[in-house]
Amino acid sequence: MSFTGRLAGKVAVITGGSSGIGRAVCRLFAQEGASVAVLDRDKIGAKETCASLSNHHGNRHCFVHMDVSSEDDVVACVKSVEGEIGKSTILVNAAGITRDQFLSKMSGKQFDDVIAVNLKGSFLMTREFVRAFTAEEPGSIVNIASIVGKTGNIGQANYTASKAGVIGMTKTMSLELARKNIRCNAVLPGFIKTPMTDAVPEEVIKKVLKAIPMQRQGHPGEIANACLFLASEESSYITGTALEVTGGL
Repeated sequence: MSFTGRLAGKVAVITGGSSGIGRAVCRLFAQEGASVAVLDRDKIGAKETCASLSNHHGNRHCFVHMDVSSEDDVVACVKSVEGEIGKSTILVNAAGITRDQFLSKMSGKQFDDVIAVNLKGSFLMTREFVRAFTAEEPGSIVNIASIVGKTGNIGQANYTASKAGVIGMTKTMSLELARKNIRCNAVLPGFIKTPMTDAVPEEVIKKVLKAIPMQRQGHPGEIANACLFLASEESSYITGTALEVTGGL
């Protein structure tokens, strides 16, 4: 992809950057000129992502080993990023986990773990981003939700609850933060080929593909493109939206 500089001079913080959608977002934002902070509790994966990022016109990158569900980690991370590459004006909350199980068999810990990372993690990161933000230039927050937050999905009561929560939280955040010159939007991926979906049994994949009008899985880069649009000034009058990237699912 050629360099267009849509994020030149920006500092972007991206959680879940060690793999999948988060890694794709990190790479695309760096290609577009942003200095990128790669955040993840997978230290090795985050370091690999950071080492792979493009440098354009002096942009710099860093990785932070942290857990988005830990309030202490989040507070320390925001300060660390500012010290290394500057104040951020873009936040992408892409960290997410699954602990799939049928409702009757799901443990309280399986439920709590998913909510803690997917929902509470997005809340904590956004809260600290907002506290550190100055309205000198526009800010943009992009929360990665999921289409199953609208439709539900068998065996994912915890995951769908967390993603439905992200959608609702995004709506409220957009109302509160508009006066601070910060936009907040959500991206709702469909069935995207990532390490998370690679663990899905083949027969389940075939069943899902039949329900997708475009008859294929999406790619992380296609989600990253949506994030780039919402992070850039091209979407300067868009806030509070939930953008579905699903192949029609």
